[in-house]
Amino acid sequence: MGNNFKMVAKTLYGLEDLLEKELRQLGASGIEKGTRNVAFEGDTGFMYKANLCCRTAIKILKPITAFNVFTEEDLYKNIYKIQWENYMQANGSLAVDATVFSKQFTHSQYVALKTKDAIVDRFRDKEGIRPDVDLDHPTLRINIHIDRNICTVSLDSSGQSLHKRGYKTANTIAPINEVLAAGMIMLSGWEGQCSFMDPMCGSGTILTEAAMIACNIPPNLNRDEFGFETWPDFDVDLYEVIENAALKKIKDFHFKIYGSDIDGYTITKAKENIKNANLQDFIEVKQQDFFKSEKPVDKPMYLLFNPPYDERISVEDIDAFYKKIGDTLKQNYPGTQAWMITSNMEALKNVGLKASKKIKLYNGKLESRLVRYEMYEGSRKKSKQ
Repeated sequence: MGNNFKMVAKTLYGLEDLLEKELRQLGASGIEKGTRNVAFEGDTGFMYKANLCCRTAIKILKPITAFNVFTEEDLYKNIYKIQWENYMQANGSLAVDATVFSKQFTHSQYVALKTKDAIVDRFRDKEGIRPDVDLDHPTLRINIHIDRNICTVSLDSSGQSLHKRGYKTANTIAPINEVLAAGMIMLSGWEGQCSFMDPMCGSGTILTEAAMIACNIPPNLNRDEFGFETWPDFDVDLYEVIENAALKKIKDFHFKIYGSDIDGYTITKAKENIKNANLQDFIEVKQQDFFKSEKPVDKPMYLLFNPPYDERISVEDIDAFYKKIGDTLKQNYPGTQAWMITSNMEALKNVGLKASKKIKLYNGKLESRLVRYEMYEGSRKKSKQ
């Protein structure tokens, strides 16, 4: 297949173990787990495969060089030296993303600007014309990572963040990130072995990710483009081989995924997104108040949801709201593994159930917990016997 090279997959906090496992199962070698990232090795075909198939990756980066930087001048000179004409043409377009952890360099925007200047100047000096900047659909997306005095320059093979799966045309208030949704389902241990429900489903992200997991559908199958497709060495035949191999691994799912929400407008949006992903055969969605609902099947099932945020519920109602969640689970959902994510640790105390697991995650910038409640058939004591 060709030569292996180093890559870095970026992810969200708390999903590193899942991403490491995904990469291993896909066939990566030389795997090293970091914080919010996993480094690995593979060839060009594997880079395509990681972008298409990783549920918990946000970016797949291909480092091309690293050097020491102590001043702005160091940064500019070293970036200017790189043979950018190997990676794009002068009439193309570029975008630069930067992350900095350094005393010298404190502004990522400024680092990105300085990098862009060096690249543009090199093209202008060598070819008389300069590439444009295009933040949305550049020919080449470049990632700069400065850690203290080490600057790593990578090509971003993903383009737009991989959480943008391509099935969402309709967003509701505070939608959950697709990578986080997939990560939560994977952390819960649900793989399609029973029915699944999201009773506060919003625009249907958790439902859609669950159906793709159950059927082993590549998460990024619906995307319009990846960053590597505009690279000079893009091998369309190889990509098609990788895609067809992934499609052959799709499997059947013999249970049902149920979604509901109290808001009718939201349900319309969820249905649109589910249809875009061609998953309407597996997912049943209806308008329903969770507090008046009952378990839709009489066999064991998983429940996973993201209750509305504090911004959407007044503070005096939030405690009562969480208490009702606990009461509904207790009374109407026996034989259920119930998982929910929340950033309100105080309100969580009102659920009145003992969590058997708490996992620290971030929902956007909010520190959150993914908690599990095990709802036994009959009383807990009886089920233990």
